[in-house]
Amino acid sequence: MNPNERQAAPAIFRTTWRRLIAIALMFTASGAAFAQSTEIGPGDDLEAAVAALTPGDELVLRGGTYNFNENVTLTANGTAAEPIVVRAKQNERPVITQATNQQNVVEVRGSSYFVLRGIAFTGGSHGIRLMDSDYVTIEECEVYETGDVAISANSGGTYEGLKILRNHIHHTNSTGEGMYLGCNNDACRVANSLIEGNYVHDTNRPSVNQGDGIELKEGSYGNIIRDNVVHDTNYPGILVYSTAGNGPPNIIERNVVWSSNDNTMQVAADAIVRNNIILGNVAFQPHQSGSPSNIEFVHNTVIAPGNAMDVRGASGPVLIANNAIYAQGTAIRLISGNLGLVTVSGNVGAGGLSGGSDGYSEGNGIANDFVDADYSGGPPIDLFPANGSALIGAGNVNFYVPDDFNGEPRAGAADAGAYGFDAGGNPGWTISEGFKMLDGDTRPRPPTNLQSN
Repeated sequence: MNPNERQAAPAIFRTTWRRLIAIALMFTASGAAFAQSTEIGPGDDLEAAVAALTPGDELVLRGGTYNFNENVTLTANGTAAEPIVVRAKQNERPVITQATNQQNVVEVRGSSYFVLRGIAFTGGSHGIRLMDSDYVTIEECEVYETGDVAISANSGGTYEGLKILRNHIHHTNSTGEGMYLGCNNDACRVANSLIEGNYVHDTNRPSVNQGDGIELKEGSYGNIIRDNVVHDTNYPGILVYSTAGNGPPNIIERNVVWSSNDNTMQVAADAIVRNNIILGNVAFQPHQSGSPSNIEFVHNTVIAPGNAMDVRGASGPVLIANNAIYAQGTAIRLISGNLGLVTVSGNVGAGGLSGGSDGYSEGNGIANDFVDADYSGGPPIDLFPANGSALIGAGNVNFYVPDDFNGEPRAGAADAGAYGFDAGGNPGWTISEGFKMLDGDTRPRPPTNLQSN
């Protein structure tokens, strides 16, 4: 190196360092720098590791069993831009177990913008209990063999912005709900939250005395319950109370529910129920302070071995439109309340209408109107409209819903039932035990080797 080169080198280094410092400052200002990823195993202190996390950090749990016999409280507060994530290590299965039913498996307390992903929870009382927390996401987890409810948010106040996504929930005990969201009599509530893509089943064992699949309590509002598969429950597969005037109605859409020892789906008030498949019965009836009002039941398919749909105690507007309702008993029974507030329109089915005179017509029979249907109460079943089905174009365009059970556009046709007709056949997921898959769905899915005892 000649002298001139030796003199030039420090200037180059100074320029390089200035650039690196500028880049570091830019990332610091954007909040994207210095997030930490920490990995722990079953022998490490889970609570302390979570408590040490700051916005943007993640904690990775190695596979194995994390055993506890005392209270486990997780507290983490990220931000909307930088949530805190606790997740399973890729291709590994961490299992958090609680040996005593006097404690919950984990309590998430005083937390926000906090994500639990891909972890199994078993034992204890409640599986995951949310307490004084908002904007918490529970996704791709498994919660099973709990002493009580699997996932709960019922400790007081208002829970905002929860996301319960693509979890496998099964084999509970005692009260045994899959999800218990909110409190009785509006003592606490869940608001503006998303319950989507979960698989909930077997909450109906002899050890269970309640056992709803997804229960949304009174006063909860603005929630979406979507694309869930719920079966073999003791109490209703999906049960929704009234909003108690706290906010907008709850939306129940594109779920499939079957095999309940109670009403398969039950709604008190303040709900938009659309594009669901219910293999069993639907009940609109009073519950706590709510009675049937502000309900839209549109473009659903109901197949019932007994009576399919009952309306009791109507006290406000109820719309029943563009549904496929096939029953071995009576398809629609308008039983009590101010039935003049109930609108029935564009429904097709089998079993007839009781308590009204318009808005329902007999189809061509269950064997002719669907690709492969019967009254057995569960899959295998294909409720896509058959060629020549009475469902095609039978709905009222005034109550048209633009998409269907598959999330596919209806292309302007008001076909009765949960599916929009396609001459090429059903383009979507086949009803079965397991997670519902939407056409073209590329989101991460739960592992295929989940516990199923």
